[in-house]
Amino acid sequence: MSQLPCTQLPAWSALSRRFESHGRDFDLREAFASDPKRFDHWSLQAPFVFADLSKNLIDSTTEALLLDLARESGLQAHRDAMFAGERINNTEQRAVMHWLLRAAPADPSMPAQSVHKHMQALHHEVQHVQSQVLEFAERVRADDALTDIVNIGIGGSDLGPQMAVRALSDQCMPGKRLHFVSNIDGHELSSVLKQLRAQNTLFIVASKTFTTLETLRNAESAKAWFLEQGGAGVERHFVALTTNVAAAADFGIETCFGFWDWVGGRFSLWSAIGLPLAIAIGAKGFRAFLAGAHAMDEHFRTAPLQANLPVRLGLLDVWYRNFHGFTSRNIAPYHSHLQRYPAYLQQLEMESNGKSVNASGQLLGTGTAGVVWGEPGTNGQHAYFQMLHQGSDVIPVEFVAVKTPTHQLAGHHDALLANALAQAQALMLGQADPGGHRHFPGNRPSSFFLLESLTPQSLGALLALQEHRVFVSGALWGINSFDQWGVELGKVLAKDVLGRIHSGRLDGLDGSTEGLMRQILANTAKQDEPGF
Repeated sequence: MSQLPCTQLPAWSALSRRFESHGRDFDLREAFASDPKRFDHWSLQAPFVFADLSKNLIDSTTEALLLDLARESGLQAHRDAMFAGERINNTEQRAVMHWLLRAAPADPSMPAQSVHKHMQALHHEVQHVQSQVLEFAERVRADDALTDIVNIGIGGSDLGPQMAVRALSDQCMPGKRLHFVSNIDGHELSSVLKQLRAQNTLFIVASKTFTTLETLRNAESAKAWFLEQGGAGVERHFVALTTNVAAAADFGIETCFGFWDWVGGRFSLWSAIGLPLAIAIGAKGFRAFLAGAHAMDEHFRTAPLQANLPVRLGLLDVWYRNFHGFTSRNIAPYHSHLQRYPAYLQQLEMESNGKSVNASGQLLGTGTAGVVWGEPGTNGQHAYFQMLHQGSDVIPVEFVAVKTPTHQLAGHHDALLANALAQAQALMLGQADPGGHRHFPGNRPSSFFLLESLTPQSLGALLALQEHRVFVSGALWGINSFDQWGVELGKVLAKDVLGRIHSGRLDGLDGSTEGLMRQILANTAKQDEPGF
């Protein structure tokens, strides 16, 4: 990355001038009227994903300046450093190589062309572990006695596999029910356990270090339930996705699948963390999922900047966040199976780039990741689209639609696609009303992603696209997108507070926490009274 902050680069100054002269008052309706081929210029076919970016507040001159900013910031060198296995996660002194997990060669006897020679041995190791994971998944699929699989994890160990299993539910094996438990709130685990029989259940405990508080608490409770229900053979009914084999063995788990320290949690779906998905869609389906992602990796690695979809999206994010001042982006997948896709993107983007210092620890002088949120269409239309159309804030929307459904219900899919297209159209065109109440200002930006069908390949490509888009915006801001120190402080304090709840000790607390603790402890004491 550039040694200078992005705000001090020549292209940034040029973009600031461009925004004042043409960007602030840019009108999409005028842009389409003056350029009949605007759609052609602002649409792009990437692997398995067609993107229409034409309804965004940008023109060719602005994009050229943004591409200049990418070059001046050293984006290409930073990208190449990631694919070369350099330690671009500088605060943890780690490489960033989740892409290596999906760099499978077309011919298993030959090395993958995108993998540097010095990483070939590591790539073979990755392939070996992956084969073990997929072989285990196939054994579970073949075991008719195992009807329920419960994944216990949190963060990337939950959001990724849960989102993907739901997204590909039409390709999932019948006769196997997948459950996901993440919250330390016992109501979640309890509601799942009520549906199970011990002898028919496999528990997957997903924790890289096998120390995550929420995951271990849920795993211990699941084990206690399993034994109380007469379950026999913890070693058969529990498997761990972890590098801490000793801790898993102490728990009673014999089967472990590990991964590497260069696999961040929110980028770990492609590793052993994807075991629930591999069980659901099988080894062949999982390899297709990896292949779709690898195709997008190659697009990001090799395509020229101006024809590179992750690059164009990342640049657009910088343009909106830092020049237009937009602080939010809505995700609107028009496919019910993508229900958890917005939550997955929340972690991917907000945990990666939700930072106020650069990779050197210096305070940034500009805004970074905005709020990412959403809900599947058409539900969202009847909830928050009112604000998107007529609210005081402009919020870019990202539509995702699928051309071919997997159901046979007449009339549904055409209506779904019509709604997606119409909402994007209405956001742009607006509607005049002198009375005000029916006035739609229009000129509200959106991007539209279109998949031929929702398959392992297209889902893999879509997720890899979003990973690389976050990489691009983070690189321009000078952020280390691959650490997450912001989650640590609350964890440390929670351990102290938990001890205080057990002991009743309140000394040294701030006034608010002490007051709340008194309320909680008083309520606990009352519940312990006879007859309460």
